[in-house]
Amino acid sequence: MKQEKLKILMVVEQCNPEWASVPLLSYNFYREIRKRAKVTLVTHERNQSALEKVRDNHAIDYIRESSLLKRYYSLIRVVTERGAVNWPLQHALSYPIYAEFNHRVSQKYGPLIRSGEYDIVHVMTPVLPRYPVKIIEHCKNTPFLLGPVNGGVPFPPGFDTVARKEFARFNFLRMFTRLIPGYTKTYQTADKVLSGSLYTRNMLINLFDMDDNCIDLFHENGILKSFIGNAKKHTSKSMNLLFVGRLVAYKGADMAIRALSTLPETVQKRLTFTIVGDGPEKDALEKLARTTGVEDIVHFTGWIPQKETLTHYKQSDVFCFPSVREFGGAVALEAMACGLPCIVPDYAGLGEYVTEETGIKIEPKSREYLIEQFAEKIEFLLENPRIREKMSARSIDRVKNYEWGNKANEMINLYKRMIRV
Repeated sequence: MKQEKLKILMVVEQCNPEWASVPLLSYNFYREIRKRAKVTLVTHERNQSALEKVRDNHAIDYIRESSLLKRYYSLIRVVTERGAVNWPLQHALSYPIYAEFNHRVSQKYGPLIRSGEYDIVHVMTPVLPRYPVKIIEHCKNTPFLLGPVNGGVPFPPGFDTVARKEFARFNFLRMFTRLIPGYTKTYQTADKVLSGSLYTRNMLINLFDMDDNCIDLFHENGILKSFIGNAKKHTSKSMNLLFVGRLVAYKGADMAIRALSTLPETVQKRLTFTIVGDGPEKDALEKLARTTGVEDIVHFTGWIPQKETLTHYKQSDVFCFPSVREFGGAVALEAMACGLPCIVPDYAGLGEYVTEETGIKIEPKSREYLIEQFAEKIEFLLENPRIREKMSARSIDRVKNYEWGNKANEMINLYKRMIRV
């Protein structure tokens, strides 16, 4: 007898296959889970045009936004996106938009949840653990799952200049989320919370005095099966380095350029460094490459489509990514999927994705220390192609655990465990 599929109410305010970051991550989760369960997706109307192209016959409900908040959303973007994005301020100012969505979802789906329409309620976004979820009030007899949530990671000591560029002075706004009605209750009464990092897991346990059994580590990022390649063989005496990401201060592309500039000229001649991405720091980085004398080996692509980015991954040998505040670090998974050993700071998400078998992790003691160590590790991998090959093979093996289909299977198994309890 064929077993009936689980009936899942999946509330994902940000879910969009055409956008980057959280909306795309959420869509990849949803796309795979709906293959394995009967999913009703509840999302913001802002995602409708993109989702309708891939909806097929699946149930999707688009929650409308009031005209006043549409104008308010446009105003927020004008205020917070002048040059580098002021994320702390944007997240704080965006709460009224989420609050309306949160209220309307609860009002519409509360009766259905109470009547037993769904086997489980899963609220996936926002990923940042700052907002309450009103619908939990209706989940007395239906398991409620929140997450993966991730964030709250501070800048490491010694990176005050970078922190100022990233508007860290506005981080005090986080404390006001604790005053939002229902915020504490959401975390204290959820049947299960998934945390995207060890840091966030420990932060939530301490903040809400949560039982260890109520919160699981579950990295939010994943990888497409089509991205996963084969381990690399190295026969050339040269090495191609790669950086992929927005060109903002905390991503640290400037430290990678400075690290290259400290290497002997004989070593530099055997290296190329491709920087894929765009952002407010691009002009300064190009100038830095010129003034440090490495403009001949540092190449900037600007913004390019994902398919072209994949080509650069495949043509490179080592992923060089000195980001000092990466909650997740999806680009490290992409690099590993293409068989690239990673050189990264041992901090936050990057330190959890990359292992000693798949790359080299460096403690971010200071900016000067990172530059020195990146230079040393680049030269080490250049001179040891067999080690690169071993790391390449291990990277491919490790990243298979993060393939979206495998992650969806894990999620389905979690749903079943929660329902049985």
